[in-house]
Amino acid sequence: MTQKHESTKLEQSLYGLMAYRELTTFERLSSDARFSPTLADRAALAKLAVTEYGHFELACDELTAAGRDPEAVMEPFMEIIDELHERTRPGDWYESLMKAYVLDAVSADFYRVAAERLSEQARLLARRIQELDEQSAWLTERLRADIDDERLRSRLALWGRRLLGEALTKARFVLDTTDLGALFGDEERKELFADLIRKHSRRMAALKLTA
Repeated sequence: MTQKHESTKLEQSLYGLMAYRELTTFERLSSDARFSPTLADRAALAKLAVTEYGHFELACDELTAAGRDPEAVMEPFMEIIDELHERTRPGDWYESLMKAYVLDAVSADFYRVAAERLSEQARLLARRIQELDEQSAWLTERLRADIDDERLRSRLALWGRRLLGEALTKARFVLDTTDLGALFGDEERKELFADLIRKHSRRMAALKLTA
């Protein structure tokens, strides 16, 4: 297998990961809207869900343009991501928002670092999917508005740590069991996970929560 062919295969695997992750995030946000305390909150969460579905379509379009069946490329990641969502079911509105705040950002960080090892096209797609400014701003504002209560703050800080732990565990599993593991050597993996943790800590600090 030529180096170019291997790179193309890895790039398409990344698109498959992106596509399925974004699809399940759309489904999760749509479902979690039921926790919304107000109609405005429900509408805002629905808007975020629509954005995630758009990201899913972007990744699928890249795969289709390359002559690949998106469903087949997503398949290796389905069980991993489904289990992540199963293990991180939110219990209420606040946990749902924190899940979106943590997991979406960690995933986008992972996409970016992986895409840096691939083509410019992959990097552009990762950046488009990483465009979370509006989403992050709303989530940050909405969480800040309601976490003055010390008991809630403690609960969300603990939930955030659990979410990060689950996300990192699944990211390691992706690298250990799929083609994407070829993108990172041992030291690069250590650097990747250290970077993911640092960025998570900064995001938690923005909420004035302990990482």
